[in-house]
Amino acid sequence: MRAHVNDPYVKQAQAQGYRSRAAFKLIELIEKDRLLSPGQCVVDLGATPGSWSQVLAKKVGLRGRVIALDILEMDTLAGVKFIHGDFREDAVLAELEAALENRPVDLVVSDMSPNLSGVAAADQARSMYLCELALDFSSKHLKKNGNMVIKVFQGAGFPEFQRAMRDSFKSVVTRKPDASRGRSSETYLVGKGLK
Repeated sequence: MRAHVNDPYVKQAQAQGYRSRAAFKLIELIEKDRLLSPGQCVVDLGATPGSWSQVLAKKVGLRGRVIALDILEMDTLAGVKFIHGDFREDAVLAELEAALENRPVDLVVSDMSPNLSGVAAADQARSMYLCELALDFSSKHLKKNGNMVIKVFQGAGFPEFQRAMRDSFKSVVTRKPDASRGRSSETYLVGKGLK
């Protein structure tokens, strides 16, 4: 608890009005890889509590569109259309597709993580399954040359997923943002230029 309270990114998030320190992970990724411009359409998978959506809404501005989805509830955010539901369910996916209103997606971001059971092998498998679903969604909905940012945990299935990303995007890089805690096995894959 003391480490969390004294975390400089937690303090920065509170000072700047972000819902969590995770905002700074996305800010770094967007800036480093030049992923977003005003007026673009973005889908935020695994959006709760909403700090990534806050960053995205600010970056795309009033002409842009942010559609956020999560299995957990999320408080309303200006400029963000939120869908409450399980991304694995067809009805929820259909609602997300309808919210796009046939608009091509410029960027998909996914910070999805399964509810952890404590059984490492099972948690890793469930995490990779969510990654595969997010990649499938991106492949179908991103415009040509669109981009994707996805959280992935190192472990079983990671090399295979990385290869699948490389099959889908012209460029794939692995990033560990400064705001990502060193003890965490999370890493982010940035896919640029959907083939």
